[in-house]
Amino acid sequence: MPQRDVVSWTVLIMGYKNSGKYDHALIAFEQMQYVGVVPNRVTMVNALVACASFGALEMGVWIHDFIKRSEWELDVILGTALIDMYGKCGRIEEGLGVFRSMKEKNVFTWNVLIKGLALAKSGEEAVCWFNRMELEGFKADEVTLVGVLCACSHSGLVVTGRRIFGSVIVGKYGFSPSVKHFACMIDLFARAGYLEDAFKFIREMPFEPTKAMWGSLLAGSRARGNLEFSEFAAWKLVKLDPENCAYYVVLSNLYAEMGRWSDVEKVRIMMKERGLKKDLGCSSVELEPQEHVYELLLPH
Repeated sequence: MPQRDVVSWTVLIMGYKNSGKYDHALIAFEQMQYVGVVPNRVTMVNALVACASFGALEMGVWIHDFIKRSEWELDVILGTALIDMYGKCGRIEEGLGVFRSMKEKNVFTWNVLIKGLALAKSGEEAVCWFNRMELEGFKADEVTLVGVLCACSHSGLVVTGRRIFGSVIVGKYGFSPSVKHFACMIDLFARAGYLEDAFKFIREMPFEPTKAMWGSLLAGSRARGNLEFSEFAAWKLVKLDPENCAYYVVLSNLYAEMGRWSDVEKVRIMMKERGLKKDLGCSSVELEPQEHVYELLLPH
């Protein structure tokens, strides 16, 4: 193109962002500055989303400074993108500062704030802001409830989590709990050592259990030394994802702990029959962390 204006560059940045190539989006954003094209609000929102997803805090701070220097008013879209960036980059205090400075907010703004606090493991503060959201007349949606239940999970707020989930069950928010809300509760119980409650939720909920749910139960059971629940959950994971060698390794290690050496051999034979090899990454498997629920966020 003989001429490239702010729209051309913004569309390019947006295309990279939408296809998950966040590093390319940020490189294009820098190239745009280099050739002297001044970004607009749409450019900045897309660049902030790329910063949030790529963890590019320095670039995000530069954008915030640019907005201040340009004396742009923080509208809902730009302000929400800034809060999301700070939350995902682990700087929730700065995000709170942006939130407080905004004249207008919507449910997406509240959601990214609560989610940022959940990521920062500030569970009690997330619940306080959730309560404030309701007091100020904003109606919580499904994403809000995922965020606040995750915050309860990471901070061990079992009583609060039960109360909030109970409010969803009785229809306070106008929708029934989804599989993601159940996943949050199962993770909450498993992390806090309420293994019977976690298993009861898995057994009685109106959804098929996911890998993440069994992973939460497995991780919680392992942490508490409950070998029976650990074995049960590990087998469920093997059935759900038979190509994942990590679950076989967990099973094998469990049986070794229990002194069931014949079962250790059975697991090894099963892996061999299925053409699986224990690679280096399998020996220190991370058991399905619940961060996947945070993906339910701001629709950019």
